[in-house]
Formats: sequence, C-alpha cells, structure tokens
Amino acid sequence: MPIQDADERGAQAPATSTSFQLRGKLFTAVTLLPEGGVPDAGFYAALDEQLQKTPQFFNNAPVILDLQAAPALARSEDLRRVVDLLRERNLSAFGVQNARPAQLAAAQEAGLIAITTGNDTPLRVPRTEKKGAAKPPPPKPGRIISTPVRSGQTIIADEGDLVVIAPVSSGAELIAAGNIHVYGRLRGRAMAGAYGDARARIFCAKLEAELLAVAGLYRTSDSLEDELLGQGVQAFLDGNKLCVEALG
Repeated sequence: MPIQDADERGAQAPATSTSFQLRGKLFTAVTLLPEGGVPDAGFYAALDEQLQKTPQFFNNAPVILDLQAAPALARSEDLRRVVDLLRERNLSAFGVQNARPAQLAAAQEAGLIAITTGNDTPLRVPRTEKKGAAKPPPPKPGRIISTPVRSGQTIIADEGDLVVIAPVSSGAELIAAGNIHVYGRLRGRAMAGAYGDARARIFCAKLEAELLAVAGLYRTSDSLEDELLGQGVQAFLDGNKLCVEALG
C-alpha cells in the first residue's frame, strides 16, 4: 500500500472556506443609572414598580449600566450580583458606560463590555484649505411607510426621518435617527433621535402611544396628560425634559 506524505495529502484535499458577512445593527438599549453604592432592596423595589408600568417594553430588553453616579459599585462580585438580579427580571445587562478605571476592570471581570456613547464629545476634524464655495451635504434619505404597522413589527430609519402614512398598532415599534411623522393613530412605541440627536421630534395625528422617546429620554402612556390622548401632538426635548404638546 503506497504511503502519502503530508504534502501529497494536502494537495488532494482542497481547502474549503466559509463565507460570512459583518453587518451593523441599530437596536434600542435601556440605560440604568444606579446611584450611590451597591443597589439595595429599595433600588430593586423601585425598579420593579417601574417595570410593571410597561412590562412589554422592558421584557428581555438589553441594558447598559451607567456607573457615573455609583462610584462605590466597583467590585466584580457586586456587578455580577446586579447582572443576575436584572436577569431575574428579564433584563439583559451587557455593558457599562461612564465607568472609572477600577469599575471598568471589575466590569470586564464580570463579563461586561465598555460602551462609549459617542455623543458626549464631538469629533474634531482637521481643517483643510478648500478652494471655492463648499457644497452643502446631500440631504439624508428618509423612509416612508404607507401600510399599517402591526403589533410585533419594528420599523427602522437609520438615516433621516421616518414617515408613516398609516396607523401604528399596539406592540409595534418605530425607530428613527431623525424625526418620526405618523399621519394616523400612533399606538405602540416611537423613538426618534436614536443616535442621540436631541433636535429630533415626534409628530402624530392621534396619540395613543405606549411610549415616546427622543434621544434616549422617554415618557410612557401613564405619564401623559389625559387631554393629549387621541389628539394630534408633537414630542420634543427641552433640556433634559421630554415635552408633549398638542398641535395647533
């Protein structure tokens, strides 16, 4: 029986390759800001109360822990405990932001990653001499939806505005980098300024939303004034407050 050396065997067995793609994805994460020391029973009681108000929105939600106001939360075992207790509430903590060096090291030991928001400090682009008048950038394309958005659907406009010329059902989700316009009944959830654009607004012809959010600040249906329900409204930021006002 002839014996083949390694080179011969390799020549007869062509290498196979597996193709793959890398894609970016926009998703909504909840930022949780514990204050002071290690979260105690009072913290989780208050959290449970908030979760009960909008259980569908927070169910299986990805969570970022903002440690800016919790300098004492700096041990890996404490962070693991927080992660475990959040998981019991169907919240999936995966990262931290605004962490001090010791907190960052502890977070990594606990299996959490560092998150940089990217909108706290503007990028500085070196100035270059340009000849002639600068051309304005082309407008960012938006997205127009002309069919009803049903429960369980998520519609995303990762550039520009999202315009919906149809009703939006309860349990549906609208996410846009820019403004959101709904020329119909808005139920479900609408989140404008998803990349942190505080100038973004939400406009709708008939407000029945479960949640409105602009640049991460949100209000749920139970916090909206009764006189606004069923009316045409706009939602916008005024400093750190999300305002909802009737149109006209």
